[in-house]
Amino acid sequence: MDRMQTMTAAALDAMIHVLDLEPSDRVLVVTDPETAACGEAFALAAADHGCPVSRYHLPAEGRPLQAMPADMPALLDETTVVVNAIVGDAGEVPFRLEWIHAIEARGGIRLGHSPGIDEDMMVAGPLNVDYAAMGAGAERLLAGLAGAEALRVTTPAGTDLRLDVTDRRFVSDLKATVDMGANLPCGEVYCAPVETGADGIVVIDGCFGSHGSLTAPVVITVAGGQVVDIAGDDDAVVGVITGLMDTDHGSRTIAELGIGLNPGARLTPRMLEAEKAHHTAHVAFGDNEGMPGGRSRSKMHMDYLVLKPTIEAFFADGSSQMVMEDGAPA
Repeated sequence: MDRMQTMTAAALDAMIHVLDLEPSDRVLVVTDPETAACGEAFALAAADHGCPVSRYHLPAEGRPLQAMPADMPALLDETTVVVNAIVGDAGEVPFRLEWIHAIEARGGIRLGHSPGIDEDMMVAGPLNVDYAAMGAGAERLLAGLAGAEALRVTTPAGTDLRLDVTDRRFVSDLKATVDMGANLPCGEVYCAPVETGADGIVVIDGCFGSHGSLTAPVVITVAGGQVVDIAGDDDAVVGVITGLMDTDHGSRTIAELGIGLNPGARLTPRMLEAEKAHHTAHVAFGDNEGMPGGRSRSKMHMDYLVLKPTIEAFFADGSSQMVMEDGAPA
């Protein structure tokens, strides 16, 4: 089996399990020059499954895109499945959020979202995993978090963050629905914490966005759900994160806690895969309106990875339980 055949097989496996792909689906694959081979693998996989397929190539000029090209909404006519096999440039988050909101507004479309996908990701394992076993792991994690009103997240690097999750439901991304898309590769359990209910520090010792792995940790201080300080030894990285946090009024607001559970995902510099890896969690700031209960609106949504998290859940009756210890299920 050559490289493209391997990629196509992995794409089809993911689309069947995560997007419930059927031959009757009408598929749109959005891609661009850097990710063209990945996009073609998804398109070929859908065509091999019997689906009518359309391809849309984002322009090479004018990048990073700040807004959705005017001809894109019409692409959604008669479409039932969209796959975004595109670059993961942090500067394009406003475009990506606008495009996702347009898809959600149409209704009836299942979305597979892959910003930052590369060929290595498609041949090395995170798309081609035991989805049933991953689903069982997600259910165990969801059961441990069900009904929690607060969480404490700590890591060996120094993260110590308390989150109010009262009435904020945890979900997994293992199945896309017409109401909520999923990443490809998938593999996390996540929630939108109460936007005013986060306090403490997040020490980023993994990667973030499209920046890749860090040479030195960055400390983000959070009070009342808002980022109030960003510090670290690498001034350039601190400057990048500060710029992302200053995108607009909502970009410093706590948006997400996610926990990785994909057994094939690796700790690569690409956030799309790294945030799905075992023994990791990620905290995001900015937009979360697409998540259950989320109320933060922003043109930014940026994930920051922490390693070997310990997560303790607290309940209304005064009890508590460990959900994870040093990244492993408790």
